[in-house]
Amino acid sequence: MNTTIETPRHNLLIDGKYVAPANGNYSTILNPSNEETIALVAAGSASDVDLAVRSARAALKVWNGIRAADRGLILNRLADLLVKHQDELVAMESLNAGKPLSSVMRQDMPAAIDTLRYYAGWTDKIIGQVIPARTDALTYTIREPVGVVGAIVPWNFPLMIGMWKIAPALACGCTMVVKPAELTPLTLLRVGELALEAGLPPGVLNIVTGKGSVVGDALVAHPGVDKVTFTGSPKIGRGIMQGAASNFKRITLELGGKSANIIFADANLENAVRAAASGVFFNAGQVCSSGSRILVQSSVYDEVVERLVERAKAIRIGDTASKDTIMGPLVSATQMNTVLEYIDIGKKEGATVVYGGNRVAGNGFYVEPTVFTNVKHEMRISQEEIFGPVASVIRFEDEADAIRIANGTAFSLAAGVWSADIGRVHRVANELRAGTVWINTYGFTDVRLPWGGTGESGFGREHGEAALENFTEPKTIWLSFPQ
Repeated sequence: MNTTIETPRHNLLIDGKYVAPANGNYSTILNPSNEETIALVAAGSASDVDLAVRSARAALKVWNGIRAADRGLILNRLADLLVKHQDELVAMESLNAGKPLSSVMRQDMPAAIDTLRYYAGWTDKIIGQVIPARTDALTYTIREPVGVVGAIVPWNFPLMIGMWKIAPALACGCTMVVKPAELTPLTLLRVGELALEAGLPPGVLNIVTGKGSVVGDALVAHPGVDKVTFTGSPKIGRGIMQGAASNFKRITLELGGKSANIIFADANLENAVRAAASGVFFNAGQVCSSGSRILVQSSVYDEVVERLVERAKAIRIGDTASKDTIMGPLVSATQMNTVLEYIDIGKKEGATVVYGGNRVAGNGFYVEPTVFTNVKHEMRISQEEIFGPVASVIRFEDEADAIRIANGTAFSLAAGVWSADIGRVHRVANELRAGTVWINTYGFTDVRLPWGGTGESGFGREHGEAALENFTEPKTIWLSFPQ
C-alpha cells in the first residue's frame, strides 16, 4: 500500500480567491527543526503583485462604504476566529518558524489576538478636529485612509508582526497586499483565509508570497501602492527608501537593533541576569530588540558572567513540539551560517567564548547559546546585529561610560537599565538613544505603547494611537459662510 503523503501546496490569495502564480513556480518550505520539507508555496511575480494591487484598489471603495463600527465588528470576528483556531495556528507557526510551541502559545498568539482586538476598537474613533480659524467659515479636519498598503513581514515573528501591520491598516480603512517572508508564509496565508470567513470583503486583504527581491521590490515600485510598511534589515530598508522615492510613496521602517542592557553594581543581579539571558536568547536571539550587548559595571562583571553562563547551560534546546524546549533552531541554514560566522569573527577579534559557540550536532539549524567576554566596544560583534543567540558582555566603569558605550552604535531601537538607585535609572533612561527603555526589566511590549527607533533602527512608530498616523492622511475642509 502506498503511504506517501503529498506535500501541501499553497497558492496566492488575491481578490478573495486562491490563485496559482503566473509563472507557475513554487518554493520549498522547510521545517528549521529537522530540515524536512513541509510545504510548497507560490513564488509570486510582479504580475501577481499587479493583480493584487488592482484588487486592493478596487476594494477601497467597498471597505470604506461599510460603517466604521461595522468594520470593527468584522475585525473582532476575525479575532474570534484566531481564538477558535489558535491551536492550529500555534502549531503552524512553530513548525514553519522553528519556534517552541510553548513560546508561540505564550507570546505570539496572544499578542496577535490582542493587537486585532485593540485596533478593532479604533475603527469608529479615528476623528478629526474643528479648528476655529476664522469667524466667517467652518474649518475642520478629517482623517482619510492612506489607500493601498504594501506590508512586508519578517520571518522572526510572522503572525505577530504581520498582525501589527494588518490590524491598524484595516482599522483605518486601508486595503492591503501583504508579502510574508519567503521562509515563513504559512500562518499569514491562513489568516487571509480566516479574514474572508470573518466577512472581510474580497480584495481588502491580499497575500502574495515569494522572494523579497521579486514580490517585495514589485510592491515598493508599484504606482498603485500608496504606503509601504516594512520590518527587516537596514540593508533592505535602504533599498525600500530608494524604491519608494520614485513616486514619493510613504514608508514606515522597523529595522535592526543592537540593544544595550546595562547592569549596575547595585542592581538585583538575580533578576537582572535572568532577564538578560531571556533578552538575548529568546527566540534563539532572532529578535530586533534582543539585548545582545550586556553592559556590566566592573565590580560585578565576573559574577554576572558566571550567572549568565549558568543560565545559558540550563537552556533546553531541541524538539519545538516539546513543552520542555526553551530554545529552538535558527530559521534557516543561511541564518545559522551567518551566526556561526559572527562567532568566528568575535574569536578573531580577541573576544573570549566562555560558553557555547558551536552548531548543535544533528539535523536542524541549531546553534548553542553563546556568551562572549572581553568584548571591546569597537568589535564587530558589539557593533553589528547578529540575530542569533550570542551575548557580548562588555565592561564599564561608571554612568558616563555606560551611556557612552550604549549610545555608541548606529542603532537606537531599545535599551535596558538595572539599578536600585531611582535617580540613576531616570538619568540614564533620559540619556539613552532608544525608542524604548526598560528599567529593571527587559523585553516587554504592548500594542498600546509606541514601538520603533531611529537611525539604522528605522523610523515611524508601530502600536498604539501612533500607528494610526501611518495609515491615514489628514484633510482640511473649509466652508465659508454666505455673506
